[in-house]
Amino acid sequence: MKSRSDMRKGIEMRWKLLVMVLCCWSLGVTSVNADEGMWLFNDLPVKQLKQKYGFEPDQAWAEKLMRSCVRFNSGGSASFVSSNGLVLTNHHVGAETLHKLSTPERNVYEDGFLARTTAEELKAPDLELNQLLSIEDVTDAVNAGITADLTAEEALTKRRANIAAIEQKSLDETGLRSDVVTLFGGGKYHLYRYKKYTDVRLVFSPEASIAFFGGDADNFEYPRYCLDACIFRVYENDQPAKTPDFLKWSDNGPAAGELVFVAGNPGRTSRIFTTDALRYQRDHRMPFMLDFLRRREIMLQQFGLAGPEQARRAKDDLFGVQNSRKAYLGMLGGLQDPAVMADKVSRENQLKAAIDRDPKLQGAAAAYSTIAEIQRQRTSALRTSISMNSQVFGLAHTMVQMVVEDQKPSGSRLPPYRDSARASLELGLYSDAPLYPDLEQAILADLLGRLCEIRGGDDPLCQEVLNGLSPVERAREVIAGTSLFDPQKRRELVAAGTDAVRNSSDPLIQLAWILDPQLRKQTEMTEAWSEQERQAYAKIADALFAVHGDSTYPDATFTLRLAFGTVKGYEEDGREVPAFSTIGGAFEHEANHKGEEYFELPESWTKNRDKLDPQTPFNFVATPDIIGGNSGSPVVNKNLELVGLIFDGNIQSLVADFMYTDKQGRCTSVHSSALRETLRHFYDASGLADSLGK
Repeated sequence: MKSRSDMRKGIEMRWKLLVMVLCCWSLGVTSVNADEGMWLFNDLPVKQLKQKYGFEPDQAWAEKLMRSCVRFNSGGSASFVSSNGLVLTNHHVGAETLHKLSTPERNVYEDGFLARTTAEELKAPDLELNQLLSIEDVTDAVNAGITADLTAEEALTKRRANIAAIEQKSLDETGLRSDVVTLFGGGKYHLYRYKKYTDVRLVFSPEASIAFFGGDADNFEYPRYCLDACIFRVYENDQPAKTPDFLKWSDNGPAAGELVFVAGNPGRTSRIFTTDALRYQRDHRMPFMLDFLRRREIMLQQFGLAGPEQARRAKDDLFGVQNSRKAYLGMLGGLQDPAVMADKVSRENQLKAAIDRDPKLQGAAAAYSTIAEIQRQRTSALRTSISMNSQVFGLAHTMVQMVVEDQKPSGSRLPPYRDSARASLELGLYSDAPLYPDLEQAILADLLGRLCEIRGGDDPLCQEVLNGLSPVERAREVIAGTSLFDPQKRRELVAAGTDAVRNSSDPLIQLAWILDPQLRKQTEMTEAWSEQERQAYAKIADALFAVHGDSTYPDATFTLRLAFGTVKGYEEDGREVPAFSTIGGAFEHEANHKGEEYFELPESWTKNRDKLDPQTPFNFVATPDIIGGNSGSPVVNKNLELVGLIFDGNIQSLVADFMYTDKQGRCTSVHSSALRETLRHFYDASGLADSLGK
């Protein structure tokens, strides 16, 4: 078995190999290589697919796939896999809900769950799923009235009002969730309309031990052996929803070398970023975030050591932090290699030279200087920034901001508080999902302590926040005195109006009022910088279009995209890594790591081992271009049959936020046969297995 030292050496070697690949990489959106691309559904790469793979998807194909996909508003992707509302996603995408549905007596997350009838399905407390129905280019409407003589603040105000009006008009006319999405850094704006499902119920989840088999040691590694899947169902009018757009189920899954497609919601990429923006990420923001994540990880681990129930309460947060920490380390590892940045500089200089040769593109030259200055300002602001991502504090701060923003016209409010977004906001604000005072107290104490470390103990804001107490004592006082753990109390306080919230004696509300001016200032600064960057990147995007044409894709925006590629293994450390792992391989992997935490298969597998062919494919890797947010995305073949379920990428793919390579970078999926056959033979759920794709 590999020691931690061996694993670190292996990671370092992989980065060296990756750097060799990246020396051949070109500026993300300027030209598309190999299977690169997170493509808009209203602008699919039809020519590239036809030229390389002899496949030409038509509009009906694209629309069917688009409407078969679902976005988890909490983060992640999914798809409809039946005509009566079954939704397939990852166990780790559904984990937040699984934890909310768990109790000390019934741990749905750890032990798994199967509803044998619709009456047994468990209703999620505050989950919203979005089905994309249409996309409309609204660039001209968003930019209406925005002229070159406006300041960045004036342009932001005007653009915000335009976007709010577009979204509200669409909501009023269609009843659909309507979001204006910024593309190409501000070069284009599209209106996305979604059907919302807020009655969502859990149907099946496997045990955590097989959903995350191998734990942190195997995370971002391959081969993998994970049944990282769970199944929900959407309801309308208290009945299973009719969902005519759904994916059929493949009989045998994909073959090696087969063309496959991934339809999902990649979170954020930064491939249009300038070298100055990447240096800010490399030298300042990523180290800052890693410091925060490491600190939070240790705090959650310590909290969990207090007992089994504390460990259960902290587990979802701990998993998310550990996953983020490893992802940030991967991205940072790529950006810290001089060869990577040198190649990025070379590619940027080539574009700048093309800009200098064309008088019509001179605005793009000044854009680089604008972006560089913003990075300097962002760096300075990090030193006094505030992060207060405690769940219960977030609720208090939402209430404080809501009553202030509601005094403004909808178009002038911060985006989450617009009328068009109110239903989604209130779904979370008044959720009856469990909140744990002991965990919230530990998190708040750590956040207050970090605030004082960053700003200094004598900082006036720190002094006001602590009110003569230590961070631990202050957190204990605030959590003990608040009533906001009760959703009805939150609802009543907001309903009482602005004065009631402003004059509330609740200590958590009072803390939110103290911190709100600084948090609001941070938001305003960030939005001002973002507006300046939007204008600058729009000019760079114009230059990219002029030099390379507009047949390309924008950076990811947590909206539906299509990626494509082939099922394909790769070479690592002088050995061939196969495209597929098998069910039998999972048992071998357990034996090779006997006694190690996270390497013990659940009883449902060990007692039924002989019922399933050990050569049944389990996980597989392919070349489609994905990042975080794609978790839960369906993998389909040309016939729109589901062949897999995205759940991870290998470590060589972690640099995909900034660049793409298919030399070794791979996305990792649960094989369709693995899910169907384990449902039948390991979970005695043949009825559910037979309903998939029907």
